[in-house]
Amino acid sequence: MQLWLVAAFASALFAGIVSILAKCGIKTIDSDVATALRTCVVAVFTWVMVAIAGSAGTIGGISPKSWLFLALSGLATGGSWICYFKALSIGDVNKVVPIDKSSTLMAVVLSIALFNETGDLGLRLAGTALVAACG
Repeated sequence: MQLWLVAAFASALFAGIVSILAKCGIKTIDSDVATALRTCVVAVFTWVMVAIAGSAGTIGGISPKSWLFLALSGLATGGSWICYFKALSIGDVNKVVPIDKSSTLMAVVLSIALFNETGDLGLRLAGTALVAACG
């Protein structure tokens, strides 16, 4: 099995667990505070991973364009997390998660439109339709 596939399945597993743990954690606190606390944990964890991997030295080689897109990605992540935690704090997990996961469909459509990722387009669209139908 290819490494990207293992990582993708691990991501899905962790993302599923996130919803349950978050719902348990936000029962008695403000969702924005919960998001901030979670973000601090994520930041510490990722910098520990950078240290373990020994990749901190590559930061100086990041282009301004990459910085821009990573910063925009960070803003989008923050917006997503704030909205997600708010939705979880006032809604049922089994209603919030399927709507949140529609981001998968959006990502596939955008990847086709922006990056011309059209190889095996029929299979790609069939898989996306399957995800949408089962989600």
